[in-house]
Amino acid sequence: MKIAATAPLIGLSSFSVIVILSLLSPANAQVQLYSQQAQPIDPNAPNNLRPAAQNNSLLSIEGGERLMKEAEAAVSAQNYALAAKKLQEARQVYNQLSNFYQELNSSFSGIDLRVSDSQRQKALLTAQKRDEATYQLALVHRAQNQPELAVPLLIQIVKSQNPTRDLGKKAYQQLFELGFVDTPYPRQGSGGSTSQK
Repeated sequence: MKIAATAPLIGLSSFSVIVILSLLSPANAQVQLYSQQAQPIDPNAPNNLRPAAQNNSLLSIEGGERLMKEAEAAVSAQNYALAAKKLQEARQVYNQLSNFYQELNSSFSGIDLRVSDSQRQKALLTAQKRDEATYQLALVHRAQNQPELAVPLLIQIVKSQNPTRDLGKKAYQQLFELGFVDTPYPRQGSGGSTSQK
């Protein structure tokens, strides 16, 4: 069986390349092996199994930040439908990342404290970014006069952030402004006390 010396070998497994090369004459085999090694690696090739650079991946903090910037540009152009879509996507990306980092943190807990702590910090960071995207999405729903969509998101933020933290306070204030709650927090001039007199 004779195989043309110009037959492309890119995309074949190492085993397939070895089998094909064994069928060629020694001179042709050397040429083919050299041309196989000299080919530039295409990062978009389906058989390239190297991990993608984090900043090019949508499932990354950078990917979420790109979506947030696109949403901000859409808000500036008053394209609220596009802004809501981008913020929802950013929220999903950050939520997935937070869950994945939590799982890794749990997997390394008691095995390697350094790795576990690193994943815990990333889980906290991405959870914070998720809540920020959620807050911006709630504001976009308010701008579209859709309080029924904003209220559940704001409640999620209060629950996730805690009412004492800045973003939790802002979310509760939005609920107050929407009329969903009727008790302001924190109370004015109460020195932070919530006990009833």
